[in-house]
Amino acid sequence: MGTRIERAEAVAVEVQLPATFLGSTYSVPTRNTVITRLHTDDGLVSQVYNGDPPSAARTIAHTVTEELLPALVGRSIFDHRALWAAMGDRVRHMRDKAVGMQSVACLDTALWDLKGKALGTNVASLLGGNATSVPAMAIAGYYAEGKTLDDLAEEMRGLGAAGVAGCKVKVGGRTPAEDAERVAAARDGGGPGFALAVDANRGWTVREAADFAARIAHLDIKWFEEPCHWYADGEWMGQLARRCPLPICAGQSEISSHGMHRLFAAGGVDVMNFDASEAGGPSEWQRAHAVAGMYGAGVGHHEEPQMAIQLLASTPARTYVECFPDPDRDPVFAHMMTAGPRLGDGVISVPQRDGFGLEFDEDFVGRHTVEVCRS
Repeated sequence: MGTRIERAEAVAVEVQLPATFLGSTYSVPTRNTVITRLHTDDGLVSQVYNGDPPSAARTIAHTVTEELLPALVGRSIFDHRALWAAMGDRVRHMRDKAVGMQSVACLDTALWDLKGKALGTNVASLLGGNATSVPAMAIAGYYAEGKTLDDLAEEMRGLGAAGVAGCKVKVGGRTPAEDAERVAAARDGGGPGFALAVDANRGWTVREAADFAARIAHLDIKWFEEPCHWYADGEWMGQLARRCPLPICAGQSEISSHGMHRLFAAGGVDVMNFDASEAGGPSEWQRAHAVAGMYGAGVGHHEEPQMAIQLLASTPARTYVECFPDPDRDPVFAHMMTAGPRLGDGVISVPQRDGFGLEFDEDFVGRHTVEVCRS
């Protein structure tokens, strides 16, 4: 087939949030992303957006058009494995591998979108799946000054009304005892049918994580995510698994399937939430998914529901699509798309339009564009 790559446009977008959202080890004052429009010689154009790189969106946009795209121009979109390998070769010579893999993710996602458009099907079908919806889990329960346990319980009640099946609550920023009280309040607010997970964002030692897990084991927790500090996460999660009554989830901080294999090999991961939107795109997610299958693990995806919904719809090992039903936390998902996945009744719908099925409000994009790079 023809359909050869001709040129590209990478648009760095930044939206100032009305409040700063606090996890255990980070703060989120803005929502950032990179839109990638990859053009072919027969008129196809990708419409995708990737990741939330608060300090690197401009750099990624330049890397997409200036460093990676030259390896793809003139080649068929159906030569996808070779195209990914060509981009991977360039990343190996980059100083910042995380920026490199996020840039690869932008173009790889665009290629999957173009293949779906060329073949007249959505990405889930290209990957071998046909689910029409996937259960949705909110990311919420952030820390905030003056926020009480009653406030947290009320937040969970509101999330149920907003259309999600559950919530991943932020922990790891207080003592194990204090955060256990917060999770108990979240369980009270959500009720017995509300799916609840907890995410420490690498906030604790093994001892602290084990203490916390024992305190909340009776609360019907789906998983305990990134429990241990970054510098020994694999080893420590392996140790924790022998003491923890909860399934352990990890992967969002890895930038390759090889990194995901490292975590699985350490023996401490039950659920994978590798992020295709930042770590090499759907092609690299497929490789990480294969590793998860070797270990019999559940499969999720870190944030970015516009992409995750298509990937998770393709696998029977899927868990939940993560999303931010609060438009203050993710105005991009709430306001930038005029066509795409939609949340309701505890699930996110899988777009059946070709590719990822996304269209954008160009007025919104224009107001929040901070850099445009063209090849």
